[in-house]
Amino acid sequence: MTRFVTKAAKTAIAAVLVLPVLAPAASAQTAQAVDEKTGPVSFANVASVRLGSDPQHSGSLITETQRSPLAPGQSKLGTARVAVPKDQGESSTFGGHWEIDLGKFANASESPYPAGIASRDHNVAAALQQTNVPSAVAETNYALRDKARNGAKPSDDTMLVLENARSSVDCSAPNKAIGSTTLTRLWLRGEDDALRQVAMPASPASLRVSNLRMGAPGDVPQADHGKTLSDVVVSRVTSFDQLIKQAGWRSGDVTAQAGWVVDVTTHVKNAAGEQLQDVRTTMVLGGVSCSIPKNFVAKAGNGTGNGGAATQPPVPTEVPAGYAGPAAAAPQSDYRMPLGLGLLVAGLVFGGLAIGLGRRRAARSRGE
Repeated sequence: MTRFVTKAAKTAIAAVLVLPVLAPAASAQTAQAVDEKTGPVSFANVASVRLGSDPQHSGSLITETQRSPLAPGQSKLGTARVAVPKDQGESSTFGGHWEIDLGKFANASESPYPAGIASRDHNVAAALQQTNVPSAVAETNYALRDKARNGAKPSDDTMLVLENARSSVDCSAPNKAIGSTTLTRLWLRGEDDALRQVAMPASPASLRVSNLRMGAPGDVPQADHGKTLSDVVVSRVTSFDQLIKQAGWRSGDVTAQAGWVVDVTTHVKNAAGEQLQDVRTTMVLGGVSCSIPKNFVAKAGNGTGNGGAATQPPVPTEVPAGYAGPAAAAPQSDYRMPLGLGLLVAGLVFGGLAIGLGRRRAARSRGE
């Protein structure tokens, strides 16, 4: 009797033959994964804001935070994020008057940067190297604008620029957890209302400038923008607690951090020059961190370091953007893609196999 095998059955059989290959690969990937709660990890955030002077009771606007994957690879911020706020929801939280520009502008006339500074795509990534060393980087140009000035062009509203600001961390060993911050130039609109370069003191010193013609980030009843002034302090992140983060952003036994802190205290006055209130706003630009256990030993191999291009493509390990009040719940990282893909493959395989066997039984019952 001639044996008849349907095309579906051949496909199912071929898929079954692949399963022993897929299973060890999945097991190997699981064996390489680091512990999600205590293992090496890194985080990267392009820009976030705390509204109010009390970290325990104030609210925060936190943009998408990249978290390193559990296996070697990287999570990188997409180019769609070019400003804070990015939509009406974020604008209502931030206040509606201020904007942090940090992406690329196709039209030079729309650029918020001084002449000679080209806009650029940001590079914000959290990576786990092949050596299991966590690293992260955040680099771009930042421009803080007070849109209530109603300038003729975007750069007329720019109050502060961090040109080629870069924050990076690398945790290669418990005694080699390093964070660094660099920038090419710092620009500030001073008391004379001119935007010019200023010198940034070496770490750990801060830059302090008073009486900038800058209004509050949001509406304040009876406020007069022309009479309101702001004091600005620019400094470097020196402790993990300075980072503006959601609860999902964790530290470890050994932690390194980096980033730029911009503190603005706005003295809101009315048309008569009378003090109405002080408004405190804190921004962390390029906040990054990496953490490792106290007994961490890097695996043998080459690591690219500082969140650079990893050997695997980006994976979806991103903590979403959103408003986080003092009691915000910890967001969960999305590690479901490998499991979902495995279930999909298994379903297709066993479904195809069932179809093929069913057709063979039907053929036999007909005497074919």
